[in-house]
Amino acid sequence: MLELSGVSHTYPNGTHALDDVTLSIPKGMFGLLGPNGAGKSTLMRTIATLQAPTHGAIRFGEIDVLAEPDRLRRTLGYLPQDFGVYPRVSAQAMLDHMAVLKGVTAKGERKALVEHLLNQTNLWNVRGKAIAGFSGGMRQRFGIAQALIGDPQLIIVDEPTAGLDPEERNRFLNLLAGIGENVVVILSTHIVDDVADLCPRMAVLAGGKLRLEGAPRELIDAARGRVWQKTVPHTMLAEMQAAHEVISHRFFAGDIVVHVLSDTQPEGFAPVSGGLEDVYFATLAETRRAPAAHAA
Repeated sequence: MLELSGVSHTYPNGTHALDDVTLSIPKGMFGLLGPNGAGKSTLMRTIATLQAPTHGAIRFGEIDVLAEPDRLRRTLGYLPQDFGVYPRVSAQAMLDHMAVLKGVTAKGERKALVEHLLNQTNLWNVRGKAIAGFSGGMRQRFGIAQALIGDPQLIIVDEPTAGLDPEERNRFLNLLAGIGENVVVILSTHIVDDVADLCPRMAVLAGGKLRLEGAPRELIDAARGRVWQKTVPHTMLAEMQAAHEVISHRFFAGDIVVHVLSDTQPEGFAPVSGGLEDVYFATLAETRRAPAAHAA
């Protein structure tokens, strides 16, 4: 169990990136959903011991993460949003080098580990190819391979599917699902479908604050009866936005399908059966509404 208590972080320029985040994350896949700039990467870097929070506490099992960062790192696998430069060495050679850095010094053990990881991430056939020549999806799978060195019990992946084509996205998500049963895996993303497809529990972070937490199905059920839709000519979008709290809209056959948030059914609108995307957009709409109401 990963437990965060009152985690806050303010950068030297005064930016409040995290504001009193308290969260318990059990074993399995956990989705951290939020828009760009929500504070997700700051939170991931903080959990990964790459920076210390201004306030708060973090525990992973018996480990006090802030007091014993080296102990946490020994059981951590981390795939950051920007994996950095890609060297002109083969995937197999690079994994072997990284295994040495993680303390796997016995040559035979290291060879078996590297071969296992290359097979697990479906990179065996390109093991001799330079990482610099990998596609985006191959690079992400290599990133997971390096994160799995040392049998980590906590794995953090930050925006892993951004920019991947649908086939590579599916391959990557299937890989995550396969490793996410007996360890804590945090999937930090702004892509709703990634969380909907994989995670039995999730949270929404926006403006540095935790806005929503729970099981996706329960959150979808709770939002039922508050989201409504109507198909109108695209020229009426501005009118819809002026009259209703529009949380999303999409073009369909030349018209637009508008989803609005309301506690009562607006005239001419039909109920939406619900989905995680509506829950997410409704949460963001309520987040934007709160500062406006406070200012008023």
